[in-house]
Amino acid sequence: MANVRERQRTQSLNEAFTSLRKIIPTLPSDKLSKIQTLKLAARYIDFLCQVLQSDELDARGTSCSYVAHERLSYAFSVWRMGDACSLSTTSH
Repeated sequence: MANVRERQRTQSLNEAFTSLRKIIPTLPSDKLSKIQTLKLAARYIDFLCQVLQSDELDARGTSCSYVAHERLSYAFSVWRMGDACSLSTTSH
């Protein structure tokens, strides 16, 4: 009985990670582990907070959720690459 519950718990957790991976914009080269997914989700939340604080998205851009999502995905990818570059230059 405990094995069945553990299997169901694991399956539920894996489904949640699959859903999270669909929401977070990723690069084509990304094959994320669970911990990488959580870390990237936290970075994406930070990015979205920065976007909200800086009012980069105007009201017209949010009228179409698909277009807004694509713009955010692109902006996050650019932000993420820039952040990776700054991390690599400071670590040397």
